Amino acid sequence: MGSTAAQRGYPAHWEADVVLRDGAAAQLRPVWPEDASRLQRMHAAQSESSRYLRYFSYKAKLSDAELDRFTDVDHADRVCLVVIVTDRSGESEIIGVGGYDRIDGTEEAEVAFYIADAHQGRGLGSILLEHLAAAGRERGLARFSAEVLPANRKMLSVFHEAGYELTRSFEEDVIMVSFSIDPNDRSRQVMESREHRAEARSVSQLLAPEQVAVIGNSRLYGSVGYHLLHHLMEARYTGGVHSVSPEAYEPDDEEGPRRSMLEHIEPQIDLAVIAVEPDQMRQAVTDCGRAGVRGVLIVTETDGERQRELVRLARGYGMRVIGPASMGLISTDPDYRLNASRLPQLPIRGGAGIFSQSASVGLSLTAQSQRRSLGLTAAISAGNRADVSGNDAMQHFEDDAATRAVGIHLESFGNPRKFARIARRLSQAKPVVVSKSEVMGLRVPPGHETRTISAPAAAVDAMLQSSGVIQVANTDSLMDVLQVLATQPVPASPRLGILTNSPSMGRLLADAAEAEGLIPVRVDTGLCLEGTEEEARAALQHALQEQFDDDALDGVALCLQPTITGVQYDFYRAISQIARQQTKPMVMSLIGVTDPHMPLNFIGNAGPVIEDGALQQGVPVFSSPARSVAVLGKITAYQQWRERGIGTLSIPEGLAGSAAYRTAEERIGSWLPASGTAVLSQEQTAELLGIYGIQLLGAEQIRTADEACEAARRIGYPVALKSTNAYLRQRLDLGGVQLNIEDEADLRRAVAETRRALAPYAGSAAEGQPDLEVQAMAPAGQACTVRALEDPLIGAVISFGISGDAVDLLEDWAYAVPPLTDQDLDELIRGPKAAVKLTGHRGVPAVDLGAVQDVVHRVATLKDNHPEVAELELTPLLASAEGIRVLHATVRLAQPEQRTDSPRRAISKY
Repeated sequence: MGSTAAQRGYPAHWEADVVLRDGAAAQLRPVWPEDASRLQRMHAAQSESSRYLRYFSYKAKLSDAELDRFTDVDHADRVCLVVIVTDRSGESEIIGVGGYDRIDGTEEAEVAFYIADAHQGRGLGSILLEHLAAAGRERGLARFSAEVLPANRKMLSVFHEAGYELTRSFEEDVIMVSFSIDPNDRSRQVMESREHRAEARSVSQLLAPEQVAVIGNSRLYGSVGYHLLHHLMEARYTGGVHSVSPEAYEPDDEEGPRRSMLEHIEPQIDLAVIAVEPDQMRQAVTDCGRAGVRGVLIVTETDGERQRELVRLARGYGMRVIGPASMGLISTDPDYRLNASRLPQLPIRGGAGIFSQSASVGLSLTAQSQRRSLGLTAAISAGNRADVSGNDAMQHFEDDAATRAVGIHLESFGNPRKFARIARRLSQAKPVVVSKSEVMGLRVPPGHETRTISAPAAAVDAMLQSSGVIQVANTDSLMDVLQVLATQPVPASPRLGILTNSPSMGRLLADAAEAEGLIPVRVDTGLCLEGTEEEARAALQHALQEQFDDDALDGVALCLQPTITGVQYDFYRAISQIARQQTKPMVMSLIGVTDPHMPLNFIGNAGPVIEDGALQQGVPVFSSPARSVAVLGKITAYQQWRERGIGTLSIPEGLAGSAAYRTAEERIGSWLPASGTAVLSQEQTAELLGIYGIQLLGAEQIRTADEACEAARRIGYPVALKSTNAYLRQRLDLGGVQLNIEDEADLRRAVAETRRALAPYAGSAAEGQPDLEVQAMAPAGQACTVRALEDPLIGAVISFGISGDAVDLLEDWAYAVPPLTDQDLDELIRGPKAAVKLTGHRGVPAVDLGAVQDVVHRVATLKDNHPEVAELELTPLLASAEGIRVLHATVRLAQPEQRTDSPRRAISKY
């Protein structure tokens, strides 16, 4: 950061790396005083027209006073952001400027932009506006306004297309534009759409290079560079391939300048594959940047500090980075046939796209695809995921028409909320299959730059489930599911037909299918495969066609065992001829296989290369019948999720706009400690919850029986007497609660009895502090617990459970990550096993689920809006047929970490 590190109030968290419209990277940050000369150079290079549209005059040079005003800001009432790139000479240059000035202490600021002529059309204006709006909201602004000349159509379109609701007026030949900077559905959609297009393009360009350079010892047999170059050539890559040997790193002589290792290559390189020693990486990336390379693929391992430096360097030059420690990059597109990977052969063309992180897992997945005859569109191994991530890969696969299904193996999350947001959108169009490390989020893999979670691990699973991905336990299961998705249509319902030549296997398959949520409607076990191969084939085809013709079935599971002679005929082509004409899926399993040459878990009769976007020919074959129906069960559940839809996002009644948010931010700011944590008092808690429409049933803390009676007179009988201890206040069995106290005599007796009952727990209240409280009696109902916490990795996490042993002993919780749709809320409330108590259990009336969902929705909104709320708990939330009552709440505040998924478009930080 240079001397700016000492700047008071410098908002380092506003710094971001961004992807521009054309897929290139750039660096955005608050302005530094040292930027004055860069800003002057940018202005000098502008056309007269651009200068006039920005300053309403043809000034050839910015004055010292103007430069000082633009670069010496307070980052609060005056803010300036710049977009920086590194040019081919290695100099940092400004290509875009955006700033605002607050108007006379109001909640409105005047905003302006200035984009370098050579970089117009790359989306810089919209990116700057998004980041300025987020900064403005953080600084308490509500509106932006701007004076724009009518001829400045580009700037007017930036405002218009951002999704904000504009008001316009004409004043003295100038268009006055004004708009609220509070996010709305339209502005969020615009931002996500732009983010998607830019990130998808950045990955697509890496998979479709016209020229590739392999940098490393590619002439030495056995070296990584040699084999990478060989694999490119063996795949018949359609573009130009260039080898850069290590000698390019050496100077001409001891005192002469070092030549660029790429300067002898005439066509511009699109993708550089770097396989050099770690101490040579920085120079390799620098030379790639100065040569105008679009992206680099780093296959070499390196340490964390060097890795961060490489990514910063590459992004400065506008390059994206895959790796370090990547298995490589594969595209089976016949227009490219790119195999820049450790895999010796290019996989066959198909409809599955694969993303992985570690090189070993990437190699395993691509090798499995070959063994299974599973065709791929592309395989991306992010290695340490220093830059290009699974989020970027999903953006690409969403746009790639040839990709029908996506397989992802995760070892770490960089931005899990963004992953869930993209995966939910992608899953509605095509299936996404995800396997993850068992310790993902709990431990950081070597070389990965990320945080660990403090939320329960089940919260990650809940987030993935709500995003609609097909979760599997391991990479074998991931490939099983892709194998079926690549060859079969998605089932319309769980109604299953079973066909086998083994009665016992028919029963076992039916049991296994039911365990996977399928409904075995028809089980045919009389298939006879004796006789000649032609007779057996005819019998199988007839029986299979009958199952497909049965309108009561929406899927078929076929299981074959050898004939009495031990023969297992090759029926794949015959089965495939029938299956490919159907709109129903089928899976096949073989048992009793003894032939060591017969592959297991593969696609039988894969056939020729398929057309883009079409089902791959062949039949998915499994070694285990249970394995085959397990896959069909997961795909069926996915289809049901897709048909059900994701629900509708809404704002709780009374919380539209930003009034509640701003009021709560002001109160939280006054209570927030500079360090450590602070537990709010009951009065502060009630105030904060009240801002979000959650009413806390009043209670008064007391020390003596006299204080209890005075409180009861104010509240009104009947009352309840409770311990202030968070655990004991809910334990009727331990004497921590006394209910339905009708008068003063009963209350005095209750105070004495409660004190005796709680004597073994003496010390639960601090010396001299109230240890009991009096509260109005609430209607009888089911006690529930709602928790919200700020997780370092995920952000806001909401938990819901039924109070008592279900959550205290059995950990019977359901989890969700905001923002929540109405369907998310319904699944959260019904998620715990004990939630059956809410819907009418053993004659107890059902509670008002809508009221429960409303208060949970308000908690989720509050928590999502305010990361300073480290923990929030409603215990208990009492639900009944008449509605809900919140009897007690606890709120703890703390200084939060910056959330990984910010309201600004940005690439994850290393």
